[in-house]
Amino acid sequence: MMRRLLTFFFISIAAQAIAQNASNSGELHGNFQFDGYSYFRDEGLDPSGEDYPEEQFLGQGFANLIYTRGNITAGLRYENYQNPILGYPPGFVGEGITYRFLQFKKDRLDVTVGNFYEQFGSGMIYRTYEERLLGLDNAMDGVRLIYEPVNGVRLKGILGKQRVYFEKGEGIVRGIDGEFNLNELLNTLEDSPHRWTFGSSFVSKYEADKDPQFNLPENVGSYGMRLNYGFKGFGLQGEYVHKINDPSADNGYIYKPGNGLMLTTTFARKGFGFVGAYKLIDNMSYRSERNAGQFELFMNFLPPTTKIHTYALPALYPYATQINGETGLQFEVTFKLARGSFLGGKRGGKLALNYSDAYSLSKDPVATSDSTQGFRVAGTDGYTTNYFRFGPHLYFRDVNVAYSRSASKNFKYTLSYFNFVYNQGVLGSATNSGGITDEVLDLDGSKADYAFVHVGVFEGLWKIKPKHSLRFELQSLHTRQDRGDMAMMLLEYSISPNWFFAAQNIYNYGHPDADQRLHYPLVSAGYIQGTTRFQLTFGRQQRGIFCVGGICRVVPASTSIGLSVTSNF
Repeated sequence: MMRRLLTFFFISIAAQAIAQNASNSGELHGNFQFDGYSYFRDEGLDPSGEDYPEEQFLGQGFANLIYTRGNITAGLRYENYQNPILGYPPGFVGEGITYRFLQFKKDRLDVTVGNFYEQFGSGMIYRTYEERLLGLDNAMDGVRLIYEPVNGVRLKGILGKQRVYFEKGEGIVRGIDGEFNLNELLNTLEDSPHRWTFGSSFVSKYEADKDPQFNLPENVGSYGMRLNYGFKGFGLQGEYVHKINDPSADNGYIYKPGNGLMLTTTFARKGFGFVGAYKLIDNMSYRSERNAGQFELFMNFLPPTTKIHTYALPALYPYATQINGETGLQFEVTFKLARGSFLGGKRGGKLALNYSDAYSLSKDPVATSDSTQGFRVAGTDGYTTNYFRFGPHLYFRDVNVAYSRSASKNFKYTLSYFNFVYNQGVLGSATNSGGITDEVLDLDGSKADYAFVHVGVFEGLWKIKPKHSLRFELQSLHTRQDRGDMAMMLLEYSISPNWFFAAQNIYNYGHPDADQRLHYPLVSAGYIQGTTRFQLTFGRQQRGIFCVGGICRVVPASTSIGLSVTSNF
């Protein structure tokens, strides 16, 4: 009842805002999006028809309204899934006002009641956010306070429950965070070239213990510390988090505490840039309900240390962060190629080299009478960990290089090469959609199912004449595992600022099953008018894994015609 009253209150505010905006009293902004697909039976892609939806047309959309006047901001979001498109979490069925808030700012105090998103540090200890492409939305519903008592000090406090589809989870989330910028806080450091920022957080959740077998902790606390240091072109960021024992469905109900460590260093000078990162995650799944699954009710976010690829064929082998444990490295070096040099040519260019990997943790199972279950014997501490060596499983390795330059005033291109080692048994693959887990395959790693993948990409952009441009991609993927070799071609023609047209085809000519050596054509056209964008697509979609920021979902194969409309004001 209270939630309905709050929703009615926010709708009333929005209605008044529209009326008041007509008399220039305050500002009303918003955005709208609709995505709809009509699916066709395609026996080549789906011989059994298991992925073909019962409804031929599936659609979903949302609209945001945000009104600001003086110190007050109010907003709401309406969402409709009738029914969600293929690959989207099935819990999104129905419609309603899923997000509404009222925010007040004055005298260095910021108060929000209702829904909000927030993040402490990198997010390893606490982050609520929305990633619409994945169907992930773990917004808080409660109260948030942000206070800056003096320059250089920022304090946050949050309390509430998280969204899960059209409901709220049962767990209560509490947290505080403090961040201190010493250069702003201390006059003696105001003009120093050394820049210092410290931060610390504490987060806990409460969930009643209803388990008939185990004595589960009802309050699970965590804390974190972070440091950022900068000096001219050099930067160093470090963060450590610790979580007390948190038996859950993710870790098999073991009582081992969790730990996370992120170290990042950057350096930049004229014509040169370097980024290095190290990450260790140990039993850091953190949800406000211990039995939640998929994307549901995550309280934290575990940043990936692998590069996110946007080209179609390299993107078929993305990395999914292993929430129960992983360790990895990333290095990236970029060079600006001088004009007149051998590689830079007449107009100069850019060269980027990237390396990243992810391994399992080095684990030793705790002593137990049931040794067949390895590290996930419920009711025990699970395992011990040696943080100074990698585990036996290589989850993922990515080595890539990209070379870009302008050949002329009207033509520039990029050449890229990607080399992947992809653990299909752990991460899943296009033919193993049951992956995306961190279940340990065996103790010594001898039964790992790897795919070794090589991809080459040539991308070019030709400015034909003013407002007219043609972009193309030629991609070639080679592997003896998984679905075998593929080739892709993309042509995209743009007439600025209104029109764009694209056509692409992926040919899986090396599939080990001759019946699956298929073409995947896709054509699209779009029109942009001001802040409104229309796009129409038709074609085949491969089965695969779609990832954003190390979080992934399985996308089934399909053939469809789709319409997307977005607008904002």
